Amino acid sequence: MLIALPLLVIPVVLYNLVVLTSLLGGGATAAAAGGADAILRDPMFSIPMASGTSWNVGPGDLILMLSLVLLFFELLKSTSSQKVAIVNHALSMILFVICLVEFLLIRGFATSTFFLIVTMVMLDVLAGFIVTIISARKDLDFGATA
Repeated sequence: MLIALPLLVIPVVLYNLVVLTSLLGGGATAAAAGGADAILRDPMFSIPMASGTSWNVGPGDLILMLSLVLLFFELLKSTSSQKVAIVNHALSMILFVICLVEFLLIRGFATSTFFLIVTMVMLDVLAGFIVTIISARKDLDFGATA
């Protein structure tokens, strides 16, 4: 039954942990003043580039990279015609609503990083429903013989 769980819940939980950490570390005013955004942009490591500059990678970048990889696997899962795919679509929709509410109403979630995560969750929902509808239509067309 774990296959029904949307994989994009992982980066959402990671982001929630970052915001929770910034709220607990600096109080509610720190998160309101961009505490979560500052934590996400703070470089964890840097990679020297051939141009002579260095590429600074922060926690937000890693969460976005993980989100993109998981979105790829979610899109692959959406092509499945198993009955558990419907549960996955429903859970993805619930995750999207939760993310949208967090983005719009909770301090610390109005960042570009979380907006991109919300967009990926929305794309997962749309892809799941579109693929299901198209495959159902093909099954219907194939079954109709005239």
